[in-house]
Amino acid sequence: MKNKLFIDTNVMLDFLGERDPFYEPIAKIATLADKKKLKIVVSPISFATVNYFLVKNETSEVAKGKLRKFKIVCEICKLDQHTVEKGLNSSFKDFEDALQYNCAVDSNCDVIITKNGKDFKKSLIPVMTAEEYLISIHK
Repeated sequence: MKNKLFIDTNVMLDFLGERDPFYEPIAKIATLADKKKLKIVVSPISFATVNYFLVKNETSEVAKGKLRKFKIVCEICKLDQHTVEKGLNSSFKDFEDALQYNCAVDSNCDVIITKNGKDFKKSLIPVMTAEEYLISIHK
């Protein structure tokens, strides 16, 4: 079983923002991470971006509380000069996607979980939605 998952920003936002119909699959993955059945890895960029969107609908304290709780079940990857350099020199059209991808590679992730698979067409790591991943582990 591929059990080290890189969680893209949009999926993290679905979870912490409880956005239907995408909330349930990522909530199941977070529960598996909480039970130590898999590991989830998130970029520091995702924490900043998700906070930005959460505070549009709730207080800063509520948003930070959600981020603190999520931090318990995930690993935050390193994002450094090396990662930025690889992102700047990659063939990805979107720089943020390039950073996310290189974070996943550098963290030795088995799968990238995203809603926007087309953004990771050049990925050497399997790319799935949260729902697709859950189906794949139940086969």
